[in-house]
Amino acid sequence: MDKKKIYSNWFIVPAMVIFTVFFLLPMVISFFFSMTVWDFNSFTFCGFDNFKTFFSDSSLYSSVINTLIYAILTCGLKLIIAFFLAVFLTSKIKTKNFLRSVVFFPNLISTIAVGITFCALMHPSKGLINQVITMLGGTGMDWLGNTKTALYAVILTDVWKGVGVATVIFIAGMQSIDKTYYEAASIDGATAWEQLKAITVPLSRPAMNSVIILAFIGGMRTFDLIWAMTGGGPGYATEVMASTVYKQYAAGFYGLSTAGNVIMFAVIALLAFPLQKFLLSKEAE
Repeated sequence: MDKKKIYSNWFIVPAMVIFTVFFLLPMVISFFFSMTVWDFNSFTFCGFDNFKTFFSDSSLYSSVINTLIYAILTCGLKLIIAFFLAVFLTSKIKTKNFLRSVVFFPNLISTIAVGITFCALMHPSKGLINQVITMLGGTGMDWLGNTKTALYAVILTDVWKGVGVATVIFIAGMQSIDKTYYEAASIDGATAWEQLKAITVPLSRPAMNSVIILAFIGGMRTFDLIWAMTGGGPGYATEVMASTVYKQYAAGFYGLSTAGNVIMFAVIALLAFPLQKFLLSKEAE
């Protein structure tokens, strides 16, 4: 028994070493350097001044708000759209395999390529979207140049690109549901809508929880699409935490950018872990 216990303890050492070297140690080092003014030659300890600067500067603080808006809206839209797409794509339509490929296709395209493409589509004068709106009798907009619409334009682009993965997760969850539930409900006279509410929704909860967590964390960490489409502009309308950190680092404010990374990690952890715990508790009910 003792030998088995010693073996099992030593068995986890390689994993713990990797976890410590590549996660815990960098996290501790990052937290230390977030309290310094540093470059690649030296550093000066400044306490929590970097954090105070981050939250006192309106442009930096607004990035936190924009990140939360971005994460919540992209998560919610992907969840709703993907669920109903999955319901449609698990029905008895003949072309469902082809349609599944079409839905998943945007995820195969580079994010930068998607950003550049939608920048062209949303061009205020030459963009296809505004041209179609004008043909229908409407008035085109400067989607990415207007501070009131820029963030939401990027959000919709993100949803278009990422809804395919969420749909695949939902399809996998729905296909694992025992068909006898639906057969029994049909015999009892339940309509398709009643079956959706009573069977599909509750039994798809594990897939739903996965989509929520992945989409929310992905939204909190977003950078590439924002950078490709707006660069954080106009003004600070689409500035998110990751783009702020990048700009501060590029400007040579290494301590401030490191503090931004620590804040981003803390915000994601403080929101994602309770959210996951709540979703798992609901799943167990």
